[in-house]
Order: sequence, then structure tokens, then C-alpha cells
Amino acid sequence: MSSITEASAPAWPVAEPVCFFSDDARLAGNLYYPVDGPAGRRPAIVVTGTWTSVKEQMANRYAAQLARRGLIALSFDFAGFGMSGGELREVESAERKARDIRNAVSFLANHLAVNGEQIGALAVCASAMYAALAATMDDRIRSLALVAPWLHDALLVEEVYGGAVGVRERLRAADKAAARYQRTGVVEYVPVVDPDDPRAAMSMAADFYLDPARGKLPEWPNRFAVMAWREWLMFDAIALADRIRKPTLIVHSETAAIPDGARRFYAALRRPKRLVWQRGTQFDFYDDPDTVDQAVAHAADHFQHTLDASVADYSEEQ
Repeated sequence: MSSITEASAPAWPVAEPVCFFSDDARLAGNLYYPVDGPAGRRPAIVVTGTWTSVKEQMANRYAAQLARRGLIALSFDFAGFGMSGGELREVESAERKARDIRNAVSFLANHLAVNGEQIGALAVCASAMYAALAATMDDRIRSLALVAPWLHDALLVEEVYGGAVGVRERLRAADKAAARYQRTGVVEYVPVVDPDDPRAAMSMAADFYLDPARGKLPEWPNRFAVMAWREWLMFDAIALADRIRKPTLIVHSETAAIPDGARRFYAALRRPKRLVWQRGTQFDFYDDPDTVDQAVAHAADHFQHTLDASVADYSEEQ
């Protein structure tokens, strides 16, 4: 495996538009190569972003930075999101997105430039739950890096969504929307972010998604399928940790989203594992250059050690 130190990293990677299939959906992605060209088959990383996101919001940025450090990296739009095909549109589903990640692994494993024995996954925010689920089902995913991960269970869901009453309200809305879809074929949507709409999926301050220079992009329609609340709220990511048999890095911040979820997930992980605390808000991990660069540096080091070298003494918290 070639060195992936920052000192030797080229300034810009080469991005190639690609597509692959996940079930019957044609997924659109970008494959980032180090500019120094292939030196035999290289390690490769599947990169995914936040819930409801498209690749242009943060996954492309992380993939490009990994390629600067000598790794091939694939960012893509999940089925039903962005430039990818697939129905239904903008329906958040951990099971579906985990399948997409596994099919992205299949695409990389069959690529001539990729060493199929050295494939990892880097997931930002909510897709940490989807990558963790995929890793429990797919041994081809050899290593995980979870950046500012949103990792929840029933306890944390109640803390975030207004207690038992708030959760029940969303579950009722989900069931009503699902029944409407079964009856009429119409999917009910609410905004992901809208400070003036109490139905919006995110009630927290979310300037990233409201700023056209940051996350409010034409590729992102800012809508959330109401019937997706049930799967989202009932998904137990913390319970996945004990089932993961892959070296896992968590990079988080005490001022980012639900750090207790990261702590509890890390505690339940088997070794080898590493937990790194750095500065930054949740949205800093999406596009702040210094925050992203620091997180990617940790991830690149993690992949260098766990995809190629011994990991016997890897576990630590810092």
C-alpha cells in the first residue's frame, strides 16, 4: 500500500462520473483517483453523507480529500436521491441505504484500479448508521470511519424529538402518510429544514442547509417523506456496535450532534477501535475546511493502518 501522508498528497484528485446499479435503481456517483495515477490496485473507500443529502453537499468533499491522500474514493447519491434513479423519492430508509452501500462496494470490488481486499467506508452523520448496518452484513467492508456520526437508539430518539409524546406524534404521522400512500400512491413530504414550518424534519438550527453557498443546492430538494419517520425513529444504531467485526474509527466533537451516541456506540464496539475528539460543530464537519481536513487526516491514517498493516495495538481514545 502506497504512502498516504499529507506531505506527499497531490493538490487535486481526478474525478470520474460513474454509475452502478443497486437493485433496480441506477445510482450516480463520482470516483476520485489520486492524480499520481495507479500504482497497481489501490485501496478504495465508499463515502456517504448526512440523511437526505446529495453527494454535492459533503460526500464529494470527503472523497476528494481522501484521494489527495492516495486512496480511491467513491461518492454517490443514494437510490431515490439526487441524480440517482429509484422510487420512491427522498424516502429515508436505513435498510435501503445499507443495500446501496453494499452495491457501491460491489462496484469498487470489480473495478480494475481497486484492490478488492482493501475496501473501507467513511460515513458522515446519519449515514454512519447505514454504513454500520452494511458492515454487519458484508465482510468486504474491511474498515469503518464514522465522522460526526449520528448514532441513536430509543433513549436518544426521545431526547432529540421531544420525549415520548414527540416520538408518538411522528409515528402517528408516519403511519397516516404510509396509509395514504398505500391508498393513493401519493407520498406526503415536509421540508427537511424550514424555520417557519413546525412540521420540518429538523427543528435544530441548520444554517448549512439554508445557505446557497453551503448546503442549499439545486440538487437537494429539501424534502422529507413523512412515512419514513417510523423506520428512522425505530432504528437502533447502538445495538449494531456489538455486531461489528471491523476496525472502526469515530471522529466526533462534544459540540456536535448527540456525542453520547458516539460514546455509547464506541463502548459497545469490539476491538480494534479508536475514538478521536476534535473541535467543531456538526455543520463544521460538513464543509469547514479545517474541520474536514482534520477529520480526513484521521480517517486516512485509520485506513492506512487497518486496510494494510497490523492493528493489534490500534485501540485508543484521544
